[in-house]
Amino acid sequence: MPLSPFIDPAVLGVRPDFHAIHLFVTAAEAPIAGHASEQLEEACRLVIDGGPSWAEAHLADWDDAYTRFGAKPNRTPCSAQALRKRVLRDGTLPTINPVVDIYNAISLRYAVPVGGENLAAYVGLPRLTIADGSEAFDTMANGAPVIERPLPGEVVWRDDVGVTCRRWNWRQGTRTRLNGDEGAMWFVLEALAGMPRDALGEAGHRLAEDLGTVLPSASISILAAR
Repeated sequence: MPLSPFIDPAVLGVRPDFHAIHLFVTAAEAPIAGHASEQLEEACRLVIDGGPSWAEAHLADWDDAYTRFGAKPNRTPCSAQALRKRVLRDGTLPTINPVVDIYNAISLRYAVPVGGENLAAYVGLPRLTIADGSEAFDTMANGAPVIERPLPGEVVWRDDVGVTCRRWNWRQGTRTRLNGDEGAMWFVLEALAGMPRDALGEAGHRLAEDLGTVLPSASISILAAR
């Protein structure tokens, strides 16, 4: 199992209640379709029915976290809030690939930001830190690859090359995103005080179980961390 991703103590100055669960997955086969889309549909129905019970409190915590480091959550909400808004607007989410569908379903079901990353594309240890504004972030604009820079003071995930996710968990970069056939993957579920601790643990184990269904021969390790 890889070493635990590094959390910069400065990030805890933004929200001292931040805690996370990490999953490390090694897979030798392509994911199996079917189960993932069913889980995504079920999660969308749960959101439409008003669940989970802590969603409003937890997503308000993330709005507060974003405001504290200078972001505007109404314009750039956390990933869990963005998914939830799409479901409440459209009634569903489009499928992407089995692995992404699985972790999007967990995000909706538990109102928790979930990131899925191609661990083989990382250079050095993943770390959550405060940007100085000079870091490179690879993304797409108008169908073409571009390099952006985070704002100074922005909370970001990064590696030795550059930023892999901007605004804590708002937008993922193209270099490390999952396309569905990766052999080494890392997933992070990120929580604040508004989400019950036992619910985060349940979400992590549910993610492992569902990934094991679409990747039956995969090796999956779970690490609870600050």
